Amino acid sequence: MINHITTTWLGGMKFESTNPSGNKLYIEATPENGEQAEGYRPKALMLSALAGCSGLDVASLIKKMKLDVDDFKIEIDADLTEEDPKYYHKVGVHFHFSGSDLNEKKLQRAVDLSVEKYCGVMEMFRQFSELNVETHFHKK
Repeated sequence: MINHITTTWLGGMKFESTNPSGNKLYIEATPENGEQAEGYRPKALMLSALAGCSGLDVASLIKKMKLDVDDFKIEIDADLTEEDPKYYHKVGVHFHFSGSDLNEKKLQRAVDLSVEKYCGVMEMFRQFSELNVETHFHKK
């Protein structure tokens, strides 16, 4: 399957990118001269893609397994290399589940399936970074 995107320069340090569904997002560099940045920085966008990919897997499994979860979020901490080209060489992915009746075993299984089998973005990150995945359960 081939995905096609179009990324168009809008002047300055801003681009508009359309995805295969036709939705748009903006990519920008660090704000300069007091400009208000509305877009994503490219490397941060990669981290959002990682969280989104795995999050969609886990959300699908939560539904399929009929699990009771009040809140679910993914936090990512990533370290860039010092030398150019800078890339994320260490990435921590933290899954947080909140609820009063969490089935921790099944939720961990959902995370493991995403991390080990389903999330293609996770597999891409594995090619260039050291991944540390942790799951956190918060009882309400």
